[in-house]
Amino acid sequence: MKEFNIEEELKKLPDQPGVYLMHSRNDEIIYVGKAISLKKRVRQYFQSGRNRSPKIEKMITLIHYFEYIVTDSELEALVLENNLIKEYAPKYNTMLTDDKTYPFIKVTLEEAFPRVLLTRQMKRDKGKYFGPFTSSGAVRDTIELIKKLYHIRFCNKRLPKEMGLDRPCLYYQMKQCPGPCQGYITEEAYRENVDEVLEFLNGNTKKVIAQLEERMKEAAAEFEFEKAAEYRDLIDSVNHIVGKQRITNPNSNTVDRDVVAMAVEEKEAVVSIFFIRDGKLLGREHFHMAGVEEDQPAETMTAFVKQYYAGTPYVPKELLLETEVEERELLENWLSQKREQRVHILTPQKGEKHKLIELAKDNASMVLHQDLEKLKREEARTTGAAQEIADLIGIEKAERIEAFDISNISGVNAVASMVVFEQGKAKRSDYRKFRLRTVTGPDDYKSMEETLSRRFLHGKEEQRRIAEDGLEEELGSFNRFPDLIMMDGGRGQVNVALRVLDELHLNIPVCGMVKDDNHRTRGLYYNNQEIAFPPKNEAFDLITRIQDEAHRFAIEYHKLLRSKTQVKSILDDIAGIGPARRKALIQYFKTIDAIKQASPEELKQASGMNRLSAQAVYDYFHGEGREQ
Repeated sequence: MKEFNIEEELKKLPDQPGVYLMHSRNDEIIYVGKAISLKKRVRQYFQSGRNRSPKIEKMITLIHYFEYIVTDSELEALVLENNLIKEYAPKYNTMLTDDKTYPFIKVTLEEAFPRVLLTRQMKRDKGKYFGPFTSSGAVRDTIELIKKLYHIRFCNKRLPKEMGLDRPCLYYQMKQCPGPCQGYITEEAYRENVDEVLEFLNGNTKKVIAQLEERMKEAAAEFEFEKAAEYRDLIDSVNHIVGKQRITNPNSNTVDRDVVAMAVEEKEAVVSIFFIRDGKLLGREHFHMAGVEEDQPAETMTAFVKQYYAGTPYVPKELLLETEVEERELLENWLSQKREQRVHILTPQKGEKHKLIELAKDNASMVLHQDLEKLKREEARTTGAAQEIADLIGIEKAERIEAFDISNISGVNAVASMVVFEQGKAKRSDYRKFRLRTVTGPDDYKSMEETLSRRFLHGKEEQRRIAEDGLEEELGSFNRFPDLIMMDGGRGQVNVALRVLDELHLNIPVCGMVKDDNHRTRGLYYNNQEIAFPPKNEAFDLITRIQDEAHRFAIEYHKLLRSKTQVKSILDDIAGIGPARRKALIQYFKTIDAIKQASPEELKQASGMNRLSAQAVYDYFHGEGREQ
């Protein structure tokens, strides 16, 4: 594209609502925002003296160009902003990292013979919706139970339009469906079953749970403990669905609420939601937010409300929030439009509603502290372990480690693997397999020499193309070289690697992963000496994981090639015999031995081959067409 002149483009901005997208030099979208006036809002980023957070200041330094989309209203801009943030996940937007959606149970009352379904979208139709629920597994279990108990159809047929077109299905034969597809039950009688389903979903479950408990006890008495456990899990699912739940009707006058609070520490934030339906606590969930450093609480809460309610199918009448949000009136209008009924955003400071918020905040704090402890443990076994390896052998860093291994059986189907660990974690998108081309026989040193030469020659070629095209270097599998190379072996393999790197004028540290007599990692070979370390530390565990992964990946590829080679008939070696003739011979004679015993005339007659091909098969098995 032609050079983007920011000053000139700022003059062209329209005084209209819309969405703007900030791009970095390599075309990455780094920020998405909305504005009542694009002209005023976008200009603010490039004006000095503004009081901005360090995060936004850093983002501004990376802006290479911007683009914008004009909308008819600020509400349209809000919806578009949400969609673009979800699509591009810009680095400098505060992001909801959990993409959870919640299931509903729908009874399709708009149909002549209603069904019971799991759905994640709540529509304005004649169906009745129950939920949302926090466990999709419990929803599926309950729907299966409902269908069996109340004889609700399993099929998706449009009835009565498609009535009688096919035979009744297996569920009819099993007496779990009354066969409405064949007209075996009237609409009125079927509706009686549906009415019982609605009563069940509205909380009248005593009879069903009593039946399930009785069956559970009977199964346990017969020592059928697996079956008893199935009944127990069904009881749990039913209680989860209906124990605290009443009908969710978009047009109901009952006050449904979501209570939202958050906990923030360092760069991490957890938002907790309590779902209150018809005055009862239905369940709770928590969500992680990324990019919250230096954000004000109102900014984080606003980002959450926008992104979460853009994706959820149900919007309650009230949102009780711990902190105020930016543009509250706009958000209320947007949510009201989604619900088709007035929605209120409240920030209560006292009373019962405030106590609910405090409860949600306590829940968020508990989850955040648990996650931070988990994060610290994860960092110790990944980035911490990688740095420990670097310190152990005396290099600056080991952020990217590449490990290589060879696999073959007596030199047949020799292959090599390259596995990549970044920040102590396996980066499987950068793994590579090599089928060796120049090595004959079981020569691991020559095999490794070919593998490393191909890997780094390819990498240098990619780097050359990037430099010639004038592009920014992008992280990739070959053009980015490792901080450390690990060889599956000791001195010999390390020396092979150092020789290849020297010939290519590359300076990359290389160490060998040395194993003991029991084939377990015992240390590293680096700079002509073996470095031992205690077996119970994170660096040791990471080296073991890398070595095992390189070996697994090589073996997996070798098995794949070997299996392809083994799926081969002896007939493949006969000149002029293609797939069709091989198939015809096997279909007629059934076995290779029968083909061996056949005369040229029998071969010709049986498979429709010409005389020359039949003679070629005969000669092959009788010593004239194959090596002895």
